Amino acid sequence: MPAPNELKRTLTPIMLWGLGVGYVISGMYFGWNLGLKEGGTLGLAIATFFIIILYVTFTFSYTELACAIPKAGGGFDYANRALGIDWGFIAGMAQNIEFIFAPPAIAFAIGAYFNLFFPQIPVLAIAVFSYIVFTALNIYGVKAAALFELAITILAVGELLLFAGVSLPHFEWKNLRHNAFPNGWQGAFAATPFAIWFFLAIEGVANVAEEAINPRRAMFLGFGSAILTLVILCILTFASSVGVAGWEAIVYKPDGNTSDSPLPLALGHIVGSNHLLYHLLITIGLFGLVASFHGIILAAGRSSFEFGRVKFAPEFLGKIHPRFQTPSNALLVNMGIGIIALLTGRTDEIIIISVFGALTLYIVSMIALLRLRKKEPLLERPFKVPVYPLFPLTALCIGVFSFVVMTIYNKELALVYFLLLGICYACFKFFKIKPAK
Repeated sequence: MPAPNELKRTLTPIMLWGLGVGYVISGMYFGWNLGLKEGGTLGLAIATFFIIILYVTFTFSYTELACAIPKAGGGFDYANRALGIDWGFIAGMAQNIEFIFAPPAIAFAIGAYFNLFFPQIPVLAIAVFSYIVFTALNIYGVKAAALFELAITILAVGELLLFAGVSLPHFEWKNLRHNAFPNGWQGAFAATPFAIWFFLAIEGVANVAEEAINPRRAMFLGFGSAILTLVILCILTFASSVGVAGWEAIVYKPDGNTSDSPLPLALGHIVGSNHLLYHLLITIGLFGLVASFHGIILAAGRSSFEFGRVKFAPEFLGKIHPRFQTPSNALLVNMGIGIIALLTGRTDEIIIISVFGALTLYIVSMIALLRLRKKEPLLERPFKVPVYPLFPLTALCIGVFSFVVMTIYNKELALVYFLLLGICYACFKFFKIKPAK
């Protein structure tokens, strides 16, 4: 029997692949196309190119940390060990902000999708109901949650491949070249957060390392196959969507307003809005949203649980459900915060705050990796990042640059993020919470 505060090991590499791809895949279905409004095809492509480099180098680097220190806190545990409790708290709090504030935006999108089929049910009601259902599933058990995630992720990946198969025969290079760089380099910089949205939260795989069977082998296989899948899907989705009728066609709806549904807009130009394929895409596209929503809830629960387990937050967050052996308290608290954020209606701003948290985590984690190599050269590392130190340094440089660019273009939201992080850190120092040994 696991100890009262230990998680149960049930996850295989294929389940980890499903979680890794599932966390991210909603980014292929909505949100990224708004970067086209900022940078055009070329501007968003440039931003996405560098963000792909960031995520590939970061993922390999993060896998080394996850295999060497397979703990539920992910980046928090790595920074705490390498840089001390203050930086550990900052990394962990940034991770909490990322994972807790991303789901409300996705929940709202789920509500909007359902509302297309059931207009009599309010979007907000569907979003709140989704929170309750998927929090309950995560409390029931991680194996059931991971199997569900795997099933809907496979459906969502299959739908993206089907979309590419239908749209690529209609691809024309002239559509990629049309008005490709409307705002120059400034547009490429402004498109950065939307490029990040393609891959946001893949690092959540590390937060379930403690629940993996043979975590060292499983983390390498699950993490590596997930990032490869996502890079292929990103390139396919980007090219096939824009190539149908140009970038304006997947940014603006017929009424002139911007859309969060680029794939249905592109498909509408090929088969029309009454075709079976069109309705199939909308239906299965919902699975992509559900996969990310459910997966990030799972990762957020583990992140908050670890914060409570080491007493960096109220200790009850670090308690395990006596029957299901899952972090039920952390999941319920996260649900409450998420619903409050959802009620603000500021979903786009919540996404940007979540991205600030992600970039902070990436930056601190790469510094932690470099520090651990010097501080603990004898630490067992079943997997070592290739081309060291080039990979972690590359991820670190692109992460810092992206953070600076986002701050310049989102000054007010950056201030909100820094205030949130600063207030939490001040409380941490004021109450002088002693971490568990």
